[in-house]
Amino acid sequence: MHDVLRSTWGEPRPRHPPTRVWRDWALVGVLVPAAALEMALRPDFPWRGLWAVVVIGLAPALLWRRTRPLLVLVVAFAATGLVPLVTGGDRAEPYTSAFVLILVYSVVRWGSGREAVIGLVVVLGSACFAMASRHLALVDAVAGLTVVLTATASGVATRYRAVLRTRELDQAKLVERERLARDLHDTVAHHVSAIAIRAQAGLATAVTQPDAATDALRLIEAEASRALAEMRAMVRVLRRDEPADLAPSPRITDLGQLATSPRGGPSVEVGLAGDLDDVHPSVDAAVYRLAQEAVTNARRHARHATRIEVRVAADDTSVHLRVSDDGDVPAGPAAAPGYGLIGMFERVDLLGGTCAAGPDHERGWTVTATLPRTGTGA
Repeated sequence: MHDVLRSTWGEPRPRHPPTRVWRDWALVGVLVPAAALEMALRPDFPWRGLWAVVVIGLAPALLWRRTRPLLVLVVAFAATGLVPLVTGGDRAEPYTSAFVLILVYSVVRWGSGREAVIGLVVVLGSACFAMASRHLALVDAVAGLTVVLTATASGVATRYRAVLRTRELDQAKLVERERLARDLHDTVAHHVSAIAIRAQAGLATAVTQPDAATDALRLIEAEASRALAEMRAMVRVLRRDEPADLAPSPRITDLGQLATSPRGGPSVEVGLAGDLDDVHPSVDAAVYRLAQEAVTNARRHARHATRIEVRVAADDTSVHLRVSDDGDVPAGPAAAPGYGLIGMFERVDLLGGTCAAGPDHERGWTVTATLPRTGTGA
């Protein structure tokens, strides 16, 4: 139990919380007229002017509920808690004052562990003070605490669901980094092996050459062999004890293997254009794997699709990929990309390129990517 409390207390804030989104402005825009309307429609409500000022004055605090969740919560509960003292302990509260539950949710969802604990202490202390000062019935007290605990539980569930997704995204990116490391290892190992072979050949013919050339060749051979050993050890660590994949890295010219005829699924058409001979091997493999992942996703998820087009075009500086299908455009907002595509996006970013995926304007889903021919990362 002590370890759980200590872990909770040391929990950091979620990474990159949104400062303000349209929902925050919508909440403020709804709360202010709702509070004014409630006070206008309840002429017998005691101290309605004071409550209108408090609720409307606290409404803009919703704009800072992610960046300053504890401060906003303390201010809101302090203000709403002082009103009964000013009004002589009157129990009546407007319905719109229930917006403070959003702040309870926010301090658990967006605050650090320390802020969440302090915020819940403030909430429980305020609830106990209200029960003692207003002499609430047990049923009312239990109902109020239940509502507060519901908001707290919602915040905890949303927070840790987001943490789980972040970890899954990080894992997908890590796996793609491992794959990229393997492809880079294959490329670099080929060049370093050539250096070692040339150094050995130089040693064999060094009899007629000056001694300095012999020493230089020995250094080349030693450094090349050491580099190979270190890279192989690094890749073994990255592979996490997985067996080595001895198959050659795929290339853009291998995309023809993805082409299929419409037998129980959409046909796949592959088109290549431009000079693809001197593309960097890491870019060669990245374009193939991204196209492969996009085609696989289209086959699985594109509804009523009959055709998938894979187009690769190369110019003097870049390689452009476009994978599109003619399936139905999904209704509503676009879904988040899967972990396979996220891994591909990570690879493209590491190579200094750009990538995007989303519904097409007319029909289907499209994945586009642009990578530098040289494979130089940003």
